[in-house]
Amino acid sequence: MKVFQELAEMGHERVLLCSNPDVGLKAIIAVHSTVLGPGLGGLRMWPFESFDEALTDVLRLSRGMTYKAASAGLNLGGGKAVIIGDSKTDKSEALFRSFGRFVDSLGGLYITAEDVGSDMEDMELIHTETQWVTGVSPAHGGSGDPSIVTAWGVLQGMKAAVKWHFDDVSLKNRSVAIQGLGSVGYHLAKQLYKEGAKLFGTDIDAAAIESVSSEVEIEIVGTDEIVEVDCDILAPCALGATLNEESIPKLRCKIVAGAANNQLEDEHRDGAALQERGILYAPDYVINAGGLINVYNELGGDYQRDRAVRMTRGIYLNLMGVFEIAREYGLPTAVAAEKLAERRIETVKKLGSRHWGRFIRPNGHR
Repeated sequence: MKVFQELAEMGHERVLLCSNPDVGLKAIIAVHSTVLGPGLGGLRMWPFESFDEALTDVLRLSRGMTYKAASAGLNLGGGKAVIIGDSKTDKSEALFRSFGRFVDSLGGLYITAEDVGSDMEDMELIHTETQWVTGVSPAHGGSGDPSIVTAWGVLQGMKAAVKWHFDDVSLKNRSVAIQGLGSVGYHLAKQLYKEGAKLFGTDIDAAAIESVSSEVEIEIVGTDEIVEVDCDILAPCALGATLNEESIPKLRCKIVAGAANNQLEDEHRDGAALQERGILYAPDYVINAGGLINVYNELGGDYQRDRAVRMTRGIYLNLMGVFEIAREYGLPTAVAAEKLAERRIETVKKLGSRHWGRFIRPNGHR
């Protein structure tokens, strides 16, 4: 009964438990909202310690996707999926094809994509069982790896935050501490280096550190030390909930702007704590929308990277809008971002059905 109460409080439309013991599949698909369009969101593969931990993660992530799509002005709802397992040891063709069949059973209510622990090759396997998948290779009409565009969007958001806080859009000589040097963090480090920023970084994966260090000048610090680096911008680019009652008092940054989802352990409590400390927070689902914008451009059947990049530049203005609302009403930016997204969702809801299936043409239906 606690689960049903949680679903009601968060507003989810559907949650599907996916089990196939023959291939080791234990997964959850959560569709939060389809008011603006089908629920699109990535597939995360992670060795969760319990079902409750996995459920909490997928519910929060899918809700965040609703707000991300709404704040970015996209005709999409929010969805997310998790597979309980170790992406380094538990992947198989049968696993992902089985998951693809569960996705297909929803008939387009949920469109999957890559996320932490999944990649383009996994999307290709899912694509053999369902058309409702994005992030496949260009050979199949897809966009390929979305992390480059995600990082580009974060860069635009950093420039908006720097403009708001310092009245200067340049990132030259700005110090940035990147927490997580995986796919998005890697591309973000390269882009920031080109901008002339001074970089600090950390990751639990030695290979990720080596990859970034071989291409840019970056000072590597311990995973527990990154939040205490004296810097202009802290960029969380790993897993969520890293900003909480324990870590926020240790921050020595002026801006938090990164690619990770659900950066605040508690959106209202921790958003207010950042505001009280005078730290400008760029709400995660606004600044990291580049990946979603990228795969959204696959759905029309004519993907063009230049168009996706051009749309992603809009993150700069979207964040400036959030900062304006926060200043006008004296709100933490996390709350201001919610209001911006909810305003659009409620407006469309009043119009009734949008029949979004008419303009969504997923892979396989070009």
